[in-house]
Parts: sequence; C-alpha cells; structure tokens
Amino acid sequence: MFFPARLIYFVKRLPFRTVIAGVAIGLPLLMAACSNRQSGQTEILWDSWGVPHIQAENANGVFYAFGWAQMESHGDLILKLYGRARGRAAEYWGETAYESDCLIRTMGLPGRAEEWYQAQREPIKSYLNSFVEGMNAYAEKHKGKLAEESRIVLPVRPEDVLAHIQNVIHLAFIGSGLQQTRRQYASTGSNAWAIGPSRSANGHAMLLSNPHLPWSDLYLWYEAHLRAPGLNAYGATLIGMPVLTIAFNDHLGWTHTVNTLDGVDLYELTLYEHGYYYNGAGRDFRSSEEIVKIKKDDGSFRKEKLIIEHSLHGPVLSKKRETALAVRMVGLDQPHYLEQYWNMIRATNLEEFETALKQMQMPFFNVVYADRDGHIMYLFNGQLPKRPQGDWNYWRGIVPGEDGTTFWSATHPYSDLPRIVDPPNGWVQNTNDPPWSATIPQLLNPDDYPAYLSPRRMSFRTQSSLRMLTADSVFTFDELAAYKFSTRLELADRLLDDLIPAARRSGDPVAEEAADLLESWDRHVNSDSRGALLFSAWASELGSSVFAKPWDVRNPRLTPDGLADPDSAVAVLIKVADRMSAEFGSLYKSWGEVHRLRFGDHDYPAIGGPDWMGTFCVLYFSSDRDERLRAMFGDSYISVVEFSDSLRAKALLSYGNSTQPDSPHLGDQLELFARKELRPVWRTQAEIEAHLEKKETL
Repeated sequence: MFFPARLIYFVKRLPFRTVIAGVAIGLPLLMAACSNRQSGQTEILWDSWGVPHIQAENANGVFYAFGWAQMESHGDLILKLYGRARGRAAEYWGETAYESDCLIRTMGLPGRAEEWYQAQREPIKSYLNSFVEGMNAYAEKHKGKLAEESRIVLPVRPEDVLAHIQNVIHLAFIGSGLQQTRRQYASTGSNAWAIGPSRSANGHAMLLSNPHLPWSDLYLWYEAHLRAPGLNAYGATLIGMPVLTIAFNDHLGWTHTVNTLDGVDLYELTLYEHGYYYNGAGRDFRSSEEIVKIKKDDGSFRKEKLIIEHSLHGPVLSKKRETALAVRMVGLDQPHYLEQYWNMIRATNLEEFETALKQMQMPFFNVVYADRDGHIMYLFNGQLPKRPQGDWNYWRGIVPGEDGTTFWSATHPYSDLPRIVDPPNGWVQNTNDPPWSATIPQLLNPDDYPAYLSPRRMSFRTQSSLRMLTADSVFTFDELAAYKFSTRLELADRLLDDLIPAARRSGDPVAEEAADLLESWDRHVNSDSRGALLFSAWASELGSSVFAKPWDVRNPRLTPDGLADPDSAVAVLIKVADRMSAEFGSLYKSWGEVHRLRFGDHDYPAIGGPDWMGTFCVLYFSSDRDERLRAMFGDSYISVVEFSDSLRAKALLSYGNSTQPDSPHLGDQLELFARKELRPVWRTQAEIEAHLEKKETL
C-alpha cells in the first residue's frame, strides 16, 4: 500500500505507542477510504463514435471511470450545470443567472442535497463518492482542456450531483414552467415501443427507445457502456448523472417517456399581515434569508437579499398585494434515486426489475420494458398525489389554498398506478399521451382511476404510432428501426382531402397552384419533400377551431377530421402561398433546403418536424443564420434492442456524444440521422477493439 511521504514523515516523529494506536485506529479508516476508489485496473475504451466502454474490477471503478468519461466529453457544460444547481451561477457567471439562482434556492435544492447525501445508504454513497472523485481527477489532470470560466466550480462535491438531479427531475420535468403561472410540457417528449414475441418475426421481444428533448443544456444525453463482474449495461443518461437511466443489459431493458402525471400544484394563498389564511385562521410564513452574490461585468460583486418564505403547502414563488403563490411538489423527500436505478440496471428478470421500481424513487416518467424471457410492460410510473377532489384540468390550474379541501399529504402506492404486462395484442407503446392508449384494444379504463390521474385525449403523434403498430402483424428488427424514422403527417391526412378540392373550386390561380403542389406532395417531412413547407406554414396559421369533427373518445384514432370552414382555409392558403413566394421566390422549396441539422461544424438537410402535425420523427426548429431554420429540440437518443440469445442493438445520438469544442464527436452522428440510419451498438470486446479510437487506463 502506498503512503504519502508527508504522512510517513509525521509518523516517524510520533512515539512508538502512539504510532501503534494510530495504525490500529487509522488503517481501517484509510482502507475504507481507498475502497471508495477503484481497485485493480480500470480501462475506458473509446470507440470511433466517442462512446466510452468502461471495464472495471468492481462497481467503484465503474463509477470513477464514468465520472472521468463524462468530464472528458462534456466537462465545461457539466461544471456549469453543477454551478447552477448550487444556486451560485450568478456569482460565477453574472446577472443572467440571477433568476435561476433565486428559484433553485427558493426550492431548497442546495440544502436538500446535503440532506440527501447524508441519507444515502452504502454502497451507493461510496459509488457517488467514486463518481465525483473520477470527475475531479480528470479535471486535475486535464485542466487545460476545461474552460477557465467553468473551472471556478471545481472541485465537484457529491452534493452537487444530488442538487443537479433535483434540478433536472424536479424543476426541469415535474416543475417545468414554475417561473410562469401556466405550466406546460411543450419542451419535452418521447416515443417508446415494446414488441412481444407474438408480434416479433423471430419470436424475441424488442424495445424502441426514443426521447425527444432540447439539443442543449441539462437535456443532453450521454451514451456509455458499463462493465464489471455481474454488470454489462449499455444505454444513456442525461449528462451529469452517475447512472444510466435508459438502458439494457444481457437480460432486459427499459426506456422512459414523459408522462401526463401532474406532480406539482400551485396554490393561491390570501395574505394577512404576517402570513396567510388557512382554515379561517392566520398562519405565519416560515422565513429564512439568503444572500445571492452577482458578478458584475467589471469582475466585482454586488449582493442581493433573498427572503424565502414557506407555507404549509410549500415555498412561496411570488407575491401580489393580497395573494401569494406557493408550490407543492412530489418526490422531494425521496433521496434514493441513484439506488433505484442501480437496482434496475442489475436486474435480470421482470420480478427483480419491478422490485426496484417499487422503491418509488423516480417521481415522474413512464416506463416501457422488454426482456429476454419475452415479457413486455407499460407502467404509468411516478409519484401521484392523493388529491381530495377535482379532475386533471382542475389541478393543472392554480388552486385555492385557503383551507384543507385542496391540500394533499400522501401519494399513491405502486399498486394504484396504471400498468400492463404481456397484453394479448403483443405490444405496448407510449408517445407522451395518457396511459389509455398503451394498447389497442384498450385495456386501461379511465373510469377505474381517479379523474385527476390523467386527461382523456389522443395526439396526432399517438395516432401515427398506433397506425404503424396496428398495420403490421409482425415486426422485424430492421422494420422497427425504419418505423422510428417515419415522417408521415397525420394532420395532412385529415385536412388535405377537404383543402385541395376547396382550393380548386375557388378559381384563384394561387390557390390552384398550391393545390397542385399539395396533391403531388407525399405527405411526409423528408428532406426532399416539396409541399411540406407550404402545408406546415398553412397549418400553423389555422388556429385551434379548424376541424369539422372534433376529437371523439368513441373514435379516438381517426378524429379530429375535416375542415370546418373550407373557404376560410383557402383564404389562409392564398395568404401563406403569397408570403412564401415573396420570401423564397418559389413555392417549391424542399423541406431540407430550409430546415437544417446543425451542430458544431456539421450542416445537413433535416428530416422530421413538429409533433403537433403527427410525425413520429420529431424535430422543432428556430431561426438561424442565412434565413434558415435550425433543429433545436426533438429526436435525441434512439435505440432498438432485440433480446435474442445473441442480443442485437442499434443506436443513435443525434448530436453526438460530446460538447467539448475540440472533440471530433460534436455533431458527428448528424449525417446518419439525416440518412435515417442507426449505428451498430458494439458490446463484445472484439467489436469494441475493432472500432477503437483510444484506450485510457485509470
């Protein structure tokens, strides 16, 4: 065992009896501390797509190397995210982060992270320590590869990781839009399919994973392969997380979708002099004061006082003259998120996997699952409040908090959650809609659950998913991958049959030219599709009251349908066509000429479009240079897994596996995405070494 020279010098100067006593007490402590790090040799084999394949002799080595690898791939961004999770981003980087710091401190993330760290059980606590040690070791050895402005966050602490988890899961997902009075899930989404043996061409279950998230910030995915005795796991996690959160091993796999579970409520309180009214009596707020430091442009600092007030319901987000808005959120008392995922990733069958899920430490996402035994499952997972009254729409708004009729203090157990295992139709799916469409025929009846559990609706993207799943009697692995890239628009199928004849009846030459273009269009948003631009611009201008037949729960897959006012729709078409001709010089620009896939130095014509038009391949765009539109959100990590005897898998990380500016993997997978291709997943030693970019020994 190696002892630092300073420690040996110090020991030599102590009396012999003191040395013996010190060794008897200190050696076990020193050995325990060393066990938090990797023992034996740990290797990271980086493949040609920048995916780290970690091989360690124990779990601590895996976590250490995983922290090291994430810093190499995303070090600058991760440090900024950890600095934000501390509630000190304004101190590090200036005024623009002040509002974020106030929200993070008001929601108590830094203090709760300290409590969560103390609550971690072994061996998870030592694994978390190892993850952080790996990050700090990388930063110490490769300071020059990290930007000076991000190094201010170093060293990373275990509490930073736990605060970051809360910032991602609780604020970015469960509490998305807490800085607004109206909450929405517009920025997050996903597709997931599990195909059972009866619908699989070779009799093996298959799993499609496909989250849709922003292509930036804390929403970025990181792909990795983790190997140790008893562990062979492959998948992805949101950057800065110490565990894979969408993954598969030799036995099973799972993916997540953003669900319609409402785990956060905004309460309006009536103020009195020192607090608020509750059940007819005044209650004082529980108050604390913090100082937020803000870095100024000249490098000096100013300080702002932040008063944080708590009601019975939770922290107060804002105040008006007579009212305050307080927030109540699920999952903040569930510190064992990492432990649950560690148990999920080591499960070998459905029973073990569900034992992990029943820990109920993941408060939000749907679970779609498949395994080598042929089981498939859908679970409406999360912490669902036991609410005293009201339906889903009621709780999505601001609710009165003056008495106990709206206050909840418990959540539903696992047994209350909608769940389907091995349905007779042979598949389960979710595309961010309520759980009722997980199968066709429908097996989950909304009337069997509380009205606040989820709404009753079906999106066009869900209808697209169900159309593809019901059209095929069996699926091959390659077909599953091809279906993932479907760009057909359900909305076009509902409206063009009315729009095109109405445009021709109008006698307007612009309308007639537009009708000809739309009739020749293939109703897809492929890069070479002509007519997609016109249709998208026209549909964006129609508004919400366009349909002749509204959505009908009795015909959920084929409604809404038809144009309520064809003449008005034609008038909009003429206006949009004139504008496009003026802007582009032609109606015949292809989708990919305007919509681009850009990341780093890469630039390709885009496929896919907004999911409100019903495409399964989802991308949203924003204005960029040269009057083009750049993909900013949508299809990110994609994987297809077949649980055969020799497990087969393909994957794609749209924007690549690194954001460090000097990395060759910044955007290097975009070309595959543009071609609708997945890459093979390399899991055997021979495959990895055949595609080796570099090897690191830690």
